[in-house]
Amino acid sequence: MDTVNHIICEKRSYTRDFNSHHHEFGQFLFPLKGSLDIHTKWQEINLNSDYCFYIPPKIEHSYRSIDRNEFLVLDIPIQYLPDDTSDMYIRLDEKWTSIRYLLLEEAKNQENLSSLVNLTRYVTDKIQTTNPTSIEYIHKHYKESIRLETLASIERYHPVYYSSWFKKKMGKSPKAYITELRLKEAKHLLISTKWSMSEISEELRFENSSSFTRWFVKFEGISPQKYRILNNG
Repeated sequence: MDTVNHIICEKRSYTRDFNSHHHEFGQFLFPLKGSLDIHTKWQEINLNSDYCFYIPPKIEHSYRSIDRNEFLVLDIPIQYLPDDTSDMYIRLDEKWTSIRYLLLEEAKNQENLSSLVNLTRYVTDKIQTTNPTSIEYIHKHYKESIRLETLASIERYHPVYYSSWFKKKMGKSPKAYITELRLKEAKHLLISTKWSMSEISEELRFENSSSFTRWFVKFEGISPQKYRILNNG
């Protein structure tokens, strides 16, 4: 078990042999060169230059790198972290690439730690406001058929664990969350457009308007036609 009392931001390399431990602080890993195999109880990740990874306190994990490697590592003492965080496998989009660049600059300048503290507070705020990759996927593809296994693979979780992880984070099951998004879109289309039931059912990827109507009645208790009349005054 490792502990830190102050923020550490530095470059590190890892060996070919698996090592296992957990620590009493949060840790961000940003690949700079090569890749890193990380195994937790429910995940097996090959962390490459397209992603970064956040490991919460007390999570047992094994790690190794079989190639030449270099990582930017940010160790965050628990006093800087939200009360409850979960691991995050994050695509290095423009925002997170910029964060990595700023952290690299701070790693070069160890004399003024106030800037690193401020940047770390910004990073930990993003832990709370950034949607995990699988939830972003749901928001882009909720009109389609989405398998639980697909969502679990995005987070590199075993499917048996993904459902409980999702419910803890979002307060409902993946199926209920997707249904809620589809219902919201269905209501929006019923109120804001003059589309026919066939057009709306096609937009939401139902087989036909009858299956859409049965689905809508199941969750709303009234038909979509009646919902449109009641909400269009």
